[in-house]
Amino acid sequence: MPPLILASTSSYRRALLERLGLAFAIARPEVDETPRPGEAPAALAVRLARAKAEAVAAGAGDAWTIGSDQVAELDGRPLGKPGTAANAIAQLRAMSGREVRFHTALCLAGPDGHRLEHLDLTVVRFRTLDADEIARYVEREQPLDCAGSFKCEGLGIALFEAIDNRDPTALIGLPLIATARLLREAGFAAP
Repeated sequence: MPPLILASTSSYRRALLERLGLAFAIARPEVDETPRPGEAPAALAVRLARAKAEAVAAGAGDAWTIGSDQVAELDGRPLGKPGTAANAIAQLRAMSGREVRFHTALCLAGPDGHRLEHLDLTVVRFRTLDADEIARYVEREQPLDCAGSFKCEGLGIALFEAIDNRDPTALIGLPLIATARLLREAGFAAP
């Protein structure tokens, strides 16, 4: 099998990809993640996943490179990673009692310029949250590096009424069902 590189330093994505049992390296993609004026959240996720995969693939020889990005959408606008507790609290207040769409894009870039891509949509319905429980959640879980200010694989699951998706790993940051399919298409012996 050719070498495989995950174009991400995300511990969440690394842990997910490890589930497939394939050897891979990790590389930090140098990509500007600033949304373009008027760029739809789904388009932003696709563009960033592609840019990350291609940025690393450019210097990766015969390796295949996986790029992924997730953009949360509320009222048609992207929600970024909060970065601070105050921003996480503000995001969770805005999402309380609402539906939020999470676009998780995946790009597998080959050494010959070949690309395989997938876009996953997850809809999360937040229950109505009061200020105290939001503050307690942010203090306890510190979801400052997570789109949407929560970790669904942890305590964040208690913030929801429902999750509608086709791939439960997409909400964590890397849709493994699609990743395994794209790797098989590229010739990897993925399950």
